[in-house]
Amino acid sequence: MFNLNVIKYRKFWLSLSAILVLASITLLFVFGLRFGLDFVGGSLMEVQHEDKQASVVQVNQALEDLELGSLTVQPTEDSVIVRFSQTDEESYKSVKTALAGLSSDLGEMEELRFESVGPSIGQELRNKSFWLFLAVLIIIIIYIAIAFQKVSKPISSWRYGLVAVISLFHDLIITIGVFVLLGIFLGTEVNTPFIVALLMVLGYSVNDTIVVFDRIRENLPRSEDSFENTVNSSVNQTLARSINTTLTTLFALLAVYLFGGESISDFVLVLMIGVLLGAYSSIFLGSPLLTIFKGKNKEV
Repeated sequence: MFNLNVIKYRKFWLSLSAILVLASITLLFVFGLRFGLDFVGGSLMEVQHEDKQASVVQVNQALEDLELGSLTVQPTEDSVIVRFSQTDEESYKSVKTALAGLSSDLGEMEELRFESVGPSIGQELRNKSFWLFLAVLIIIIIYIAIAFQKVSKPISSWRYGLVAVISLFHDLIITIGVFVLLGIFLGTEVNTPFIVALLMVLGYSVNDTIVVFDRIRENLPRSEDSFENTVNSSVNQTLARSINTTLTTLFALLAVYLFGGESISDFVLVLMIGVLLGAYSSIFLGSPLLTIFKGKNKEV
């Protein structure tokens, strides 16, 4: 069994988490996420030329006379992605015709994909995503409070649920902060798969936290030690399982990230970050917070 004194250095772990969360919140409010087509609406067209890939300058020149609203051109390894605000059929045909006009220099053009989302749909998706997260967090609090209802001392059952939700918020906001940075430096956009991945992170993270809390619940009735020492020994008893589960999950996700293709790489990256943070928060955030809450509990 490990002998890591997590509770003794809880101020360090809690301070580290607080710094990361505050930094992520600051990035989110100052820069914001780079929302993709699903959330802001507009059109996306990806094209590929047979002989040579079109440059950003060539594409911009071909489309400069069209009234497309905002226009973004993103080159990939063997294609060009064009995003623009208009969603009507006429704009689509105009863009396709203009890009096809580059074929004399670059070879025959092939349209790889075209997507179009109205702005009202994008706004609706954002609103539904917010309420979905709120509903999930409330359900998690209720579930954990019921699961730990027989544990009343030295800390009431609902506090377990509250600590779990704080840990989940920690994991989510830092993951979002990472994607704000990726949006700033790499132009990474967030779409519907990003939301799905965050919900999966919620499930994984709360599962990891409950494993630790469940061991604390089992040890409390038969422990003659202090609450802090009982929590610390419980963390060490589950540490090997948490590390093994995290590593095996990360190895599988890494393989998918490296060989699964560009279309799911961001989705898998969210999961990888979330899995790491979930393991960290269940050990170094959730457990120390329980001892902090215990100290504030008037029942003790």
